Amino acid sequence: MRPIIIDTDPGQDDAVAILLALASPELEVRAIIAVAGNVPLALTELNARKLVELAGRVEVPVYAGASGPMVRELFTAEFVHGPTGLNGVDLPVPAVALQAQDGVDYLVETLMRSHGEITLCTLGPLTNIGLALEREPGIAAKVRELVMMGGGTRGNVTPDAEFNIYVDPHAARRVFQSGIPLVLAPLDVTHKALATRERLVPFSQMGTASGSAVAGMLDFYKRYEKHGPGGAPLHDPCVIAYLLEPNLFSGKRCHVEILTDGPSVGATLIDWKGASGQEPNALVLDEVDADGFFDLIAARVARLP
Repeated sequence: MRPIIIDTDPGQDDAVAILLALASPELEVRAIIAVAGNVPLALTELNARKLVELAGRVEVPVYAGASGPMVRELFTAEFVHGPTGLNGVDLPVPAVALQAQDGVDYLVETLMRSHGEITLCTLGPLTNIGLALEREPGIAAKVRELVMMGGGTRGNVTPDAEFNIYVDPHAARRVFQSGIPLVLAPLDVTHKALATRERLVPFSQMGTASGSAVAGMLDFYKRYEKHGPGGAPLHDPCVIAYLLEPNLFSGKRCHVEILTDGPSVGATLIDWKGASGQEPNALVLDEVDADGFFDLIAARVARLP
């Protein structure tokens, strides 16, 4: 069983990633840490608690981390996810409580006590990880691997920048310079994992609360993204799916840099061809077996209540 900590800003695609992790016995979800991103922190931590309750995994603690980026003003994405972040499903107010400890403090303390066994799974802006590295740089040597969704050769909120990196490019730059073993799932791969109408059918037919929730959220997400018959890209579950079935993906080790200012702020510079001569600092995914990816998600979500 692989121990993981999920850092997230739910978000419908984050929600599917969280449910996929909670439904998978190969993964030991030690904690979920919320961060401001798709919607403000008060909603992302609430949504995370709703999801552990939906999955029947109330023993998984939820922490609240950073309420805004390290340097910039917070930019949110209600224009994609709706005002709650989980539009498309109406989940009850959760009984599970938010942990009292600050999420970044929890992350630092947990990693410093660890022996290199914990994988970090980041589904949103990298603020919590950047702040943790700032407070205690020694955590970099304690992380087994950090698998993240973010970046891309082209952007989705500006011509150059993907949302997660754009929200907090300073945190992202710190992470990419940290020496932590990194796996990056950028838009180059997530835009090949499309939630088509046909791929959503199994969720609506499960007859479970979790299946219905996924069907509703992804139907909203698909319509709101306005990607047409091709479907909307299902970004964040690529992180969890990679841990479960890495053979669904292929990629290349590259050097990645993040721009923190100028007109292309938030851009992810991926040196696909090694032209810079700099050592690779991440495995960058660029291909996915999309049918296998959705089959995996459906099979695992079907295990949940």
